[in-house]
Amino acid sequence: MKALLFERREARYAAARIASSLRPGSGARVGPLSVRDIDPPELPGDDWLRVAPRLSGICGSDLATLSSRTSRYFEPLVSLPFVPGHEIVGTLDDDTRVVVDAVLGHAARGEAPPHAGAAPGDGLDYGHLVTGPIEAGIQTGSCHSTGGGWSSQLVAHASQLHEVPDDLDDDAAVMVEPTASGIHAALRGDVGPGDTVVVLGAGTIGLCTIAALRSGSQAATIIATAKYPHQRRLAAELGADLVVAPSEIRRAVRRAVGCRMTGEVLSGGADVTIDAVGSAGSFGDAVAVTRPRGRVVLCGMPGKIGVDLAPVWHRETEVVGAYTYGTERLPDGSAVHTFDLALELVRRAGLGRLVSAHYRLDDYVEAVAHAAEAGPRGAVKVVFDLRDTTGD
Repeated sequence: MKALLFERREARYAAARIASSLRPGSGARVGPLSVRDIDPPELPGDDWLRVAPRLSGICGSDLATLSSRTSRYFEPLVSLPFVPGHEIVGTLDDDTRVVVDAVLGHAARGEAPPHAGAAPGDGLDYGHLVTGPIEAGIQTGSCHSTGGGWSSQLVAHASQLHEVPDDLDDDAAVMVEPTASGIHAALRGDVGPGDTVVVLGAGTIGLCTIAALRSGSQAATIIATAKYPHQRRLAAELGADLVVAPSEIRRAVRRAVGCRMTGEVLSGGADVTIDAVGSAGSFGDAVAVTRPRGRVVLCGMPGKIGVDLAPVWHRETEVVGAYTYGTERLPDGSAVHTFDLALELVRRAGLGRLVSAHYRLDDYVEAVAHAAEAGPRGAVKVVFDLRDTTGD
């Protein structure tokens, strides 16, 4: 089968880092990624199924991997070589169209779930990530045994699969996974009635988070940052009350909540800030505009960064992570998988419109460059289109 394979080649890692520092996305041309004809992955057990991807997205964590900017924390949690791609809509052997919960949870590894009806992302112990009938991997797209979405075939455990309703086209369906991440981040914010919420970043996850906050929270005011005109327009359409340039966020929050400046930080600030960027600068902004004893949610994948933690300590800021999705406990006491919420939000908010460009696997250099420069090129989500290899 045809696949984009990511292999361990130290010289190419270094070349990718250098190239990407000169121009975003250019590391794909010289890095450890290539189109290969490889054998399809084997089914690890009876509860596994073959999935033929139709569309598979390119996300920020993929770009970080290709430019050699990921944290070394992940090294024991992946198995090389692997096929990237975890934002997937595909078909099973019986032509059922599905989206893939990328997390390789307890069920996929033959271990007892942490509780009845647990989603793959649930649990308080991550030891299962390196055990079971498959090799190490935190999710589909980083595990050698399963394959990934940037190929004509992968394998997934039954617990990972969610059927796509007929009224959602493929562009809408491929947005379910990133939308679920945005919903999970919004819920991790624990936004209360009347809260002021800031969302830093208006890429795919930032926009999905804005839509989730407007749809599912009681936030009084949502303030977002966006660099480019199309991002500002989409952020406003999806529910932001105010959209400003990143450099203007301190002034915007100060005016909205009526506080003062104390050096580089606000004396008060937003109740909740969601960082959908994941850089040292965005984390610094998040702490600076969040009120004392407020909450900062990190949903943009951070790497190893240098930050001043003094304001976090002094302001008693609560910092929480938001990795993927799972079983969500809603305010009314009910429990639901994030993908169920995402399927509905994608439909209601029309999030399929965020898919901006389709590329063949053979054109991966151009695709990665487009995704890495999505903002300045007026795009949001760039996807690989595998439909010409799946009989469509």
